Amino acid sequence: MTDYKIDLNGGDHAVLLIHGLTGSPFELKPLAKKLNKAGFSVKGPCLAGHCRTLDELKGTSWQDWYGTVHATFKELKRNYRNVSVSGLCMGSLFALYLAAEVQEEVSSIALLSTTLFYDGWSLPWYKFLLPLSYYPPFKYFYSYAEREPYGIKDERMRKQIALALREGSIAHPEFPAQCIRELFMLIKEVRKILPKVEAPALILHALEDDLASIKNADYVESHIGSSDVRKVYIEDSYHMLTLDHQKNLVAEEVINFFRNHSRK
Repeated sequence: MTDYKIDLNGGDHAVLLIHGLTGSPFELKPLAKKLNKAGFSVKGPCLAGHCRTLDELKGTSWQDWYGTVHATFKELKRNYRNVSVSGLCMGSLFALYLAAEVQEEVSSIALLSTTLFYDGWSLPWYKFLLPLSYYPPFKYFYSYAEREPYGIKDERMRKQIALALREGSIAHPEFPAQCIRELFMLIKEVRKILPKVEAPALILHALEDDLASIKNADYVESHIGSSDVRKVYIEDSYHMLTLDHQKNLVAEEVINFFRNHSRK
């Protein structure tokens, strides 16, 4: 898989972008370019084990993935007064976890398609069995394969993503049981720390999200500790907000929110 890491120099407000499970920074490229054009410095690392072979990914834990996030944030914080964080899907979980840990060190966070409950309309009827997939004997052979619509409503973009998934160039086309296990463990931890998150938070979620319903956005809004929360429902898009029809609107919302929360 190609690395696609993001490292764009810009102004004195830096943004850390965090990709999703089995994915890569590729899914955040359009947002990164818009942020940079608006004057932000942007960094989007490849999480530990990702952008490598599937076997290498299986050998990592959610703590390893978070280690990449934490280390990158600390690097940015040494050089920038303002550091904001945005994540997509699992990336938004890490944004929340980081904000709870570093508190006022983070200027603001933008949560895109936060996924605490896998309750979207495109998931198979047996989705309630997914948490069981990481117990013996299932964990040794089970994996959940990516399938249409790949989180994208834009048919043209969907075809491009489908081809890239088959080639394995931008993301792994399946979620191994070991990774699903780590993801559910992360979700459990994030639910615990939500009340500790006090950073200004922007919540963006598609009304038609195929993997995670708006219940996820509502849950974050009602449980987060921040007193400064903006929630926006996005139309005409599915789960991958940064690649779909309304990617420009999503970028605009993120840019404006981060600008409004730059510390002087």
